[in-house]
Amino acid sequence: MASRILTATFAAVLGLTQSVTAFGDEIGPPEKPDLKLGFIKLTDMAPLAVAWENGYFMDEGLFVELEAQANWKVLLDRVITGELDGAHMLAGQPLGATIGYGTQANIITAFSMDLNGNGITVSDGVWDQMKPNIPTNADGKPQHPISASALKPVVEKQRNAGEPFKMGMVFPVSTHNYELRYWLAAGGLNPGYYAPQNGDTSGTLQADVQLSVTPPPQMPSTLEAGTIQGYCVGEPWNQQAVFKGIGVPVITDYEIWPNNPEKVFGVTEQWAEKYPNTHLHLLRALIRAAYWLDENNNANREAAVKMLARPNYVGADEEVIANSMTGTFEYEKGDVREVPDFNVFFRYFATYPYPSDAIWYLTQMRRWGQIPEQKSDGWYMDIAKKVYRADIYEEAAKSLIADGTLPASAFPDFDKENFTRPHEGEFIDGVAFDPKQPNAYIDSFPIGLKGKETP
Repeated sequence: MASRILTATFAAVLGLTQSVTAFGDEIGPPEKPDLKLGFIKLTDMAPLAVAWENGYFMDEGLFVELEAQANWKVLLDRVITGELDGAHMLAGQPLGATIGYGTQANIITAFSMDLNGNGITVSDGVWDQMKPNIPTNADGKPQHPISASALKPVVEKQRNAGEPFKMGMVFPVSTHNYELRYWLAAGGLNPGYYAPQNGDTSGTLQADVQLSVTPPPQMPSTLEAGTIQGYCVGEPWNQQAVFKGIGVPVITDYEIWPNNPEKVFGVTEQWAEKYPNTHLHLLRALIRAAYWLDENNNANREAAVKMLARPNYVGADEEVIANSMTGTFEYEKGDVREVPDFNVFFRYFATYPYPSDAIWYLTQMRRWGQIPEQKSDGWYMDIAKKVYRADIYEEAAKSLIADGTLPASAFPDFDKENFTRPHEGEFIDGVAFDPKQPNAYIDSFPIGLKGKETP
């Protein structure tokens, strides 16, 4: 029995050696083959699960342990301390850490994990009050996208009764926080300001709607308990509210900003400099996983759903995960609509870390006071270049092209600037985003800090 185990182990190691030689041999072997990577239980951690289950990590000579984390703060702290080699992160986390909002640490990303994938859900009671304010289609179903102006009378009525209207988001520098704020402000509701220079990190100054942090898997139960009356979160936790009969997703982030950047894979700058080959092999595996997820017009999504449903990944029912991962989205119970791009992992060059992604997040940090003072346009450019490392991504991608693993057509033209993410649609409020003029963009909003204003 022992000899059989040794033989199997030897065969696996031999296979790994051959695989690393076949794929990415110009990079050199990984300096640190044993890795522990963190994630939060959301469907957009899928590239990590797929890279493990399909053997892409093993192909690169990497022995990876994937470990679910309790919340985004714990995840970030463990990457900083080195307990995790890297992690599935909120796109704003590397930026927030680098500029010293909350935690100071040099975190970089060379891989964008997905586009879209979030929704805003309200309780059944709030939805009943919103519905009379929403136009309907000929079939009697609500017209989408639904503006937060339909929520405004509900908020005002509750405020006049002396009760604050409360909603949840997953972390102060999360896409969910900024998307929820964007949607509320576009509908005439002030989501409040941060004032870190005064020690106020609540984000509720002058707020019409009070936003607070709730970990993603706890969103439905917190809504059901009445602690919050709505939330913005990734899947499957919007669809879970529908299945439980406790809430209604009113809008997806695709409807707020089509093909918006969502999660990234983050490591410390120090780790990337210490283990450059390991980083490149890791990126190669993740790029292959993202490609598989969108390959042949999402043909592999059902298989991905089965993976993600396992307790060690997302741990939700297959039916709940499939509701969004396979190209549909259910709003009010029974109102199932086609949303083929609800989750995008590779197409539209989703994996490329465009500088414009970083700049949009930084503009929202400034808009709501997390960056308390005005910065020059050049500052935004410098931070984007420091944190969003397209140079490292391109090295990994070029190696995949060189060894014939993926075609050059799968990637942007690396001889071009590649500054602004392509294939993005118009924001729900019609405000145009120009990443090369961040201050003019910030100043264009009716609600939000402008110029030299401080909260």
